[in-house]
Amino acid sequence: MCTAIILRAAGASAQTDPASAPIKMDITLKEAIKIALSENPTIRVADKEIELKKTADKEAWQQLLPEANVSGSLTHTLLAAEMKLNGNTFKMGQDGTTTGNAAVSLSLPIFAPAVYKTMSMTKADIQLALEQSRASKLDLTNQVTKAFYQLLLAQDSYEVMKQSYAISEENFNVVNSKYVHGAVSEYDKISAEVQMRSMSSSLTSAQTALSLAQLQLKVLMGVTEDVTLNIKDRLENYEDELILADPETSKQELTNNSQLRQFDLNKTLLEKTRKVLQTSFIPTLSFSLNYQYQSLYNSSFNIFRYDWAPSSSFVFTLNIPIFKASNWTKLKSNRIQIMQLEDNRLNTERQLSMAVESYTNNMLASIKQVESNKEAVKQADKARLISSKRYDVGKGTILELNQSEVALTQAKLTYNQSIYDYLTNKADLDYTLGRETYNE
Repeated sequence: MCTAIILRAAGASAQTDPASAPIKMDITLKEAIKIALSENPTIRVADKEIELKKTADKEAWQQLLPEANVSGSLTHTLLAAEMKLNGNTFKMGQDGTTTGNAAVSLSLPIFAPAVYKTMSMTKADIQLALEQSRASKLDLTNQVTKAFYQLLLAQDSYEVMKQSYAISEENFNVVNSKYVHGAVSEYDKISAEVQMRSMSSSLTSAQTALSLAQLQLKVLMGVTEDVTLNIKDRLENYEDELILADPETSKQELTNNSQLRQFDLNKTLLEKTRKVLQTSFIPTLSFSLNYQYQSLYNSSFNIFRYDWAPSSSFVFTLNIPIFKASNWTKLKSNRIQIMQLEDNRLNTERQLSMAVESYTNNMLASIKQVESNKEAVKQADKARLISSKRYDVGKGTILELNQSEVALTQAKLTYNQSIYDYLTNKADLDYTLGRETYNE
């Protein structure tokens, strides 16, 4: 998907020399998230973890299947052991002979409660892996979303500084022309030049910030450095989306938080682990079947000339646990772990509730700031036009003109910053509430 988009963008933006032309990618927030989810290694690792847990689930129920083994041995006796009893000597075997043995064995668990409980535990382990994968997607979506908005902020700030520099440069040219003709003082010329050079420095800083924001988003998306991200969007386009979150609804949605879900799944896992530990007190029953061939006291190693004798047997094994001190200790440790988990969940839930309230309050403050800053931009632009006209007719000073330009630049930057603050707080709120915005 990512490769196709890059190639399509490259074909559209290639100029006279396609081999040396930089690759440009027109991208939206949804596309950035989609590419990141498909290309970021963190998501692939989480998906592999799910496959690993599913494999472990198969391994658990496979313990109930029969187990078959084939074995064989050749034992050559150099000197047979002797037994002396009441003055008599008995030879246990023959010197210099070879004994052969070949066997087939089959074993099957008939009643194995530990296996049954382990199978149930692996199902919960798969659910935990799925939730951890969901957490990775939520976290990556949050990072990409904020990086995208950061790039928008850097892009808009660069445009503001670019416009401010163009205005300051135009003012300097006008003032310098008047200075040449003796219409203004040298102080006005120097002030205009200082203002222009100051804006030039700010423009360079804004360009550096834009490059860093581009790089950060590209790293999260997993695209190469030779790709240039082209975002045809502006922060002011999101002004109509500034909606205050409902605190009550947010608290209800907190149950979807991935951290709390993982706490619940871990508690379920510990409870199932306790049931596995309790099976240590339950008897087990197994069945085994053995079939073997034996040949004793052969003078050579040629097994095809041996005189083989078959034998077979089957065994039922009942194992009844009576006492093992560590079983009780393990159960106590399990209970302590569950209590620790419950306390950690309670503490985390309180912190998340406070975070939700904080994000909601910040969003409310940003909405108010956007309304105020939007009006401030209008007033600052009007003030700049007035001061420019006043200076042109000789009624104003260069200081008033410079101050109006700085005020307008600051008002625009503050306006963009307030929208950015709202969007990033909303992204953090969505992440905290476990909203799967990557599926929208």
